[in-house]
Amino acid sequence: MPFTFQRVGPAPFTSGARQHLARMRDGVRLATDVYLPEPSAGADQATYPAVLIRLPYDKNSRYVFVDGIARRFTARGYALVVQDVRGKFRSGGTTLPFLQEPQDGYDSIDWITHQAWSDGRVGMFGDSYYGFTQWAAVAARHPALRAIVPRMTSADFNRIWKAAGPGQPDPPVWLEGVEYFAHHWIDNDTYDYEPDRTRRPVIDQYEQAFRAIGARSLWFDLLAPRHAGMPTRLGPDPFDALPVPVLHCVGWYDNIGAAHMRDHAELASRPAWAATQYLWAGAVDHENYWLGHAPVADEDDHNADEAALERMLPGYTDPAIEFFDVFLKEDRPATDLPRVRWELGHQGWRTAEAWPPPGSDTRTFWLADPATAAHALPGGALTRTPPTEERSAQWVHDPDEPVPSLVENSFAHLHTHPDFAPVAAREDVLAFTAPASSGPLDLAGPVTVEVHVTSTAPVFDVFAKLLDLAPDGDARLIVRGQVSAEATVGSDEAISIDLGHTGYRLRHGHRLALILAASDFPLYLPTTGTGENPWTAVTTKPGTQTLRTGGVHPSRLTLTVLPPSASPC
Repeated sequence: MPFTFQRVGPAPFTSGARQHLARMRDGVRLATDVYLPEPSAGADQATYPAVLIRLPYDKNSRYVFVDGIARRFTARGYALVVQDVRGKFRSGGTTLPFLQEPQDGYDSIDWITHQAWSDGRVGMFGDSYYGFTQWAAVAARHPALRAIVPRMTSADFNRIWKAAGPGQPDPPVWLEGVEYFAHHWIDNDTYDYEPDRTRRPVIDQYEQAFRAIGARSLWFDLLAPRHAGMPTRLGPDPFDALPVPVLHCVGWYDNIGAAHMRDHAELASRPAWAATQYLWAGAVDHENYWLGHAPVADEDDHNADEAALERMLPGYTDPAIEFFDVFLKEDRPATDLPRVRWELGHQGWRTAEAWPPPGSDTRTFWLADPATAAHALPGGALTRTPPTEERSAQWVHDPDEPVPSLVENSFAHLHTHPDFAPVAAREDVLAFTAPASSGPLDLAGPVTVEVHVTSTAPVFDVFAKLLDLAPDGDARLIVRGQVSAEATVGSDEAISIDLGHTGYRLRHGHRLALILAASDFPLYLPTTGTGENPWTAVTTKPGTQTLRTGGVHPSRLTLTVLPPSASPC
């Protein structure tokens, strides 16, 4: 049977925009739409500060809802300029992510400054890849770029694929992330198809797709099967450029949120940049679904419902508009902006002078009673006192029966926000639960797990999910993290897992639960148990993981919490 796919080209032009083909330094022209404010009656040609969005997802598609964004920016006196990046949709040039963005960003800003309606001041805005294009433009150092608002992104996408820090293990093979390049970065269009990820070798499914399409993705070839890494820049590091004001917009449920928070932390630690860093962090995922709506009902789905989109847009655009009012229009003082504005999940919005908020502290829970951890929740225990005697638990990772991810799309985790209690009940998952909270426990900052785990397999993965276990037995995700390790890891060496940052209230009567597994499919490719490349392997072998905790091998969960007697948990 031939491999089937759907080719998706550009949507019709958006009404209200002026279409241009902006010329880059090498002669390539990029499709660029300009939305201008309504002119005042009888006024001469007005000039405006411009906000630039450079994206690879079709500037005219419903998915990026630029027309709605434009209405809100132009109503506040900004020109909105939206551009298909090189090689995508209506833009010319070779389809290749990352590498050309600094030069094209510089040239696009320069093109704006030469338009009759431009007042010479430019900001940039947008999510994910079009957050990256902002950092690329910062690296290029155009003097007209005055401020950026990168959302749900990273200045270097290698932060998503590589270790959280020096000496730490790399993450497992994020199949969903690698697959992105096989759909979006082949040529100008996007290709929708559904590979059978259970068939081995896994790489064959993508080779079939490329043969059917008649073209392939260079970036997919860099990441699969060799995992060679991605050169996301050829020029200077944007963090070495002259500082510009930055509003980092982070989602607590964003699947690349940990990488974005590392950007913020690094810049906040650099004296030249620290004064220009601002943070907005909400209980939202990569696709802008909110915890308050999760699981999302049809009438609250902004990707499908126009009324829901209109309700979502103010929260999406207003933080950026307020930021640009200060740093582009300069009609408000910077002191009007909180240094940190963050959402405490299930509670509401707060402000702080820094992140984590001043006065926060760490709280440690120790993994105990592992003999009962391979059972349904509550399983083993999370205790405030470290166990004095060492205990252990084992579980088997079978690559042919991996632990299910429960979400098909982790970019939109809150759309379904599944109950992980059934997963915790599997024999190949360990679960540990704290006592019920007698008051609110407010999490506000990083979450880490350190576990002593070894395996009979030469390579193994450890997935950690921190859950909110409700009195009715539902267990919903708070944060997660994952690492890949080698059998050379000794039993005396703890594996550290960065679960990212969160702002979350554990409510009265709820319990913290931590689950550990060795697979998470289909979001991640399962290790084969043989040490072979999971993309090309045909055979697999089950492996046994051993967790040790207590005594000289304590395994622990460390949270950042707010005072006061914030919680007697």
